[in-house]
Amino acid sequence: MNDAARPSSRARRAHRPKPALGDLEERIGHSFADPDLLVRALTHVSKASGRAGSYQRLEFLGDRVLGLAIADLLYAAFPIADEGDLSRRLAGLVRRETCAAVATTWDVGPHLILGPGEVMGGGRRNQTILADVCEAILAAVFLDAGFAKAKDLVEAAFQPARKTAAPRGRDAKSALQEWAMGRGLPIPVYDVVERSGPDHAPLFRIAARVEGIEPGIGEGSSKRLAEQEAARAILQREGIVESGIETNEAEPG
Repeated sequence: MNDAARPSSRARRAHRPKPALGDLEERIGHSFADPDLLVRALTHVSKASGRAGSYQRLEFLGDRVLGLAIADLLYAAFPIADEGDLSRRLAGLVRRETCAAVATTWDVGPHLILGPGEVMGGGRRNQTILADVCEAILAAVFLDAGFAKAKDLVEAAFQPARKTAAPRGRDAKSALQEWAMGRGLPIPVYDVVERSGPDHAPLFRIAARVEGIEPGIGEGSSKRLAEQEAARAILQREGIVESGIETNEAEPG
């Protein structure tokens, strides 16, 4: 076939069949009684017939569902933690990066319903879109099956009860990088040591390496969270408190 007769990459993408929604339901852990809710949760405004047909309203609701579910789970998991500790944990778990990581774990990208411009612009990997859709899916589950089911999904995907130290002060990776660069050292590097757990609830074990010192090891439900914990491990061990860096307290109990 000559170049003139060969379909463009855009045309090939346009005609590529979408994977079955049942596959996504299996990864999420919920089979919808009303599949239209899931379809709407996956529909970007660029493809919707009006804003009401996109995931935007579901995202609004899902943000609240996620916050309440996380707060409830944290309250039960850490009975002696104070309000500040619980608030820091909540903030780390509901942040956009965490939601996008969960959506990536669910492999939401191929199922997204996007306009041509968003497809060409890499919308299936866009972290903002993935985070919004994660919240929209949680809202769809809440509407389809109630809060208890939505909370079960949050517990499996976000793992709020993991015995990790609550984030405190400045971003640990940024703080460690500034400390290393201030001493003329190469920037820290992060290696995946181990990945375990099922696809819908993975656990990453990551090593943070800075030239001349022992690596720090961190665990988390996403690479980003594990990297933060690994960086924080070095900050704590080395007693790095320069420039207003605040390290974590030990886990209560």
